[in-house]
Amino acid sequence: MSGTTVRVLVVDDHPVVRSGLVGMLAVEPDLDVVGEAADGQAAVDLAARLRPDVVLMDLRMPVLDGVGATAALTAGAPGGGPAPRVVVLTTYDTDADILRAVEAGATGYLLKDTPRDELVRSVRAAARGQTVLTPTVATRLVGSVRTSAERLTPREAQVLGLVAEGLSNAEVGRALFIGEATVKTHLLRSFAKLGVDDRTGAVTEARRRGWLA
Repeated sequence: MSGTTVRVLVVDDHPVVRSGLVGMLAVEPDLDVVGEAADGQAAVDLAARLRPDVVLMDLRMPVLDGVGATAALTAGAPGGGPAPRVVVLTTYDTDADILRAVEAGATGYLLKDTPRDELVRSVRAAARGQTVLTPTVATRLVGSVRTSAERLTPREAQVLGLVAEGLSNAEVGRALFIGEATVKTHLLRSFAKLGVDDRTGAVTEARRRGWLA
């Protein structure tokens, strides 16, 4: 982030919606809307030039959809700069849409009926690297990956074991030769199975159950 100011790129193919979001965020003194895009490819191109901290991303758009754009953005900025955090903002809350966005590397998934104050808080939280999910989306995500008494898969346990050793998501990815977005997906699935909402809780609960040494 640039000091305490969060640079935001707003992406939506509906001009009225996009304008409303820009106006909503622009009045916040710590949020700086640096650009707007009407499709995913334009978002990727603009992000390379504007270097936003957070991209507020619509899901279904022409040229390149939100999932494709999210995957491109979270792969890393050209020249090795930090990738922006992507928060999906959509009207769609199906299990498939949510999982595709999370697996593409989205930091958050919000619905367009999210109250203004919650949206603003989520943008700030995403800029800090926190996962932000609308409660109904969190419930659906948990339901889509959880079955009764389901244990961690070998890969999920491997990822969580490295987290327990103090490795960051990026370091876990390098150690296992997988992308950081894939690490996040394994962690989210682990959180759901363990009934927790953060890394520390996951490690503690997995050890309590005897799933980690």
